This record gives sequence, C-alpha cells and structure tokens, in this order.
Amino acid sequence: MNTVWALAKLVVLEMIRRKDFYVLFVLTVLLTGVAGSVNLFNDRNIVRYLKEICLLLIWASGLFIAITCTARQIPAEREHRTIFPLLAKPVSRGQFLLGKFLGCWIATGLALAFFYGFFAVVSSSREHFWPVLNYLQAAFLHWLMLGMVIAFTLLGSIIFAAPSSNGTICLVSAGGMLLLGRHLNHVALSLAEPFQTLLYGVYFVLPHLELFDARDLIIHNWSLIPWGIVGLAALYAAAYTVFFLWLAWLIFRRRALN
Repeated sequence: MNTVWALAKLVVLEMIRRKDFYVLFVLTVLLTGVAGSVNLFNDRNIVRYLKEICLLLIWASGLFIAITCTARQIPAEREHRTIFPLLAKPVSRGQFLLGKFLGCWIATGLALAFFYGFFAVVSSSREHFWPVLNYLQAAFLHWLMLGMVIAFTLLGSIIFAAPSSNGTICLVSAGGMLLLGRHLNHVALSLAEPFQTLLYGVYFVLPHLELFDARDLIIHNWSLIPWGIVGLAALYAAAYTVFFLWLAWLIFRRRALN
C-alpha cells in the first residue's frame, strides 16, 4: 500500500506544478469571487441566479481538472518512457493504476475543497447565513461523482494512446451521461417497442452522474439530504468506480507497453 500512496503523491505534486492548472484555478476563483459577491438591487432572484452561475463554473472546472489530469497520466508515462523503470521495480500494474487513480482523485478533491470553501466564504458573508453542512454535502457528492469520471478516464487512457483524444472523448461522454441521465427515460416513453426497452436498458446501465448534483442545496438553502441517502450514493459511486478500475486493470495487464 505504501507503493500506491507514493505513486498518488507523485501525481498530486505533478498536478500542483502544472501552469495550466493554475490558470484554470485562478480564473475559476476570480470569476466565482466576482459573481458571488455581486448583489444587484438586493434582488434575491438575481442573487440565486449568480450563485447558480458560480456553482456551474465550479462543476465545469472540477470536471475539466479531473479529466485533463487523468487523461495524460498513462500516455505521458509511455511517451517519457518512465513507466518502464516503474514497472521493472516491484510495482504491479494494479498498484500502478490504483496509485494514478488515487492521486488524481485526491488532487481533484483538493481543488474542489478550495473552490467550495472560497465560494462559501464569499457567498455566506454577504448573506450572513452559514449553511456549512449544505456545502459539505454538495462538495462530497461532487467529489464522489468525479471519482467515477476519473476511473472512466483512466480506462480511456489505456484504450486511446493520445491524451487529447482521450480527454475529448471523456469530456463528451461525461456531458452525455449527465444529459442522458436526466432525459433518456422521458425519450423512451415516447418510443415503440423494442426501442423503448432498449433505451430503458441503456438508461439503467449508464452511471447517473446527475444524481450527485446537489447544487440546489446551496442555491435555495434547502434542508440537508438524509445521510442514509448520501451513504447509498457513496456505495453507488464506489460500485461504478471499482467496475471501471477493474476493466482498466483487465486491459492494462494484457497490453504491451512499447
């Protein structure tokens, strides 16, 4: 397990050193800070709309960071040929994949913690209301969702050699899953058999990333989601994450690296 944590630490340090990460990080913080502190005409509807924009920006930034960070991990190791001395040591391919996953997930979690924490301070200090648990629940569910996305992207980085193509495909796939999860069952209702059954099958097999979208907790200051439901969401995310990592391991252990 020490090997896995050492690999994860290297991924986190690599992400911290990247300039493109800092550009997106600073841009997200600036836009969130400006939009979160504006209070036009003291209109509550405008304030909610601005909070929605800020949280959408945080969601988009988190998704982009998770996918771009993960998409380049294995292709970059191959390109720089650093993967060969790593796997020549007593490091199994399973440990290598798990270390990469944990590193990307932890790095993304650190970014989310800062984004949500910064927005919470800006927004709550203006409204004089501090729904700390609402922010914690929304951020935690967001992080669980990104765990599934990172595992899926890691699988894609084994199948597709180029980080750019893998990143693009995974961004489109994640956006598609968010969209299809919300609307595919309604589309299926309007179709005749056997297409209705086929679409329902796709609907139930796809990971429903939209279930982890708890932004309304913050926007409307709603009551907390029951912790039992949050626990079930964590199990749901863990199941898909383990499944994607297992598929990645099955392919990676049989694939030649040169």
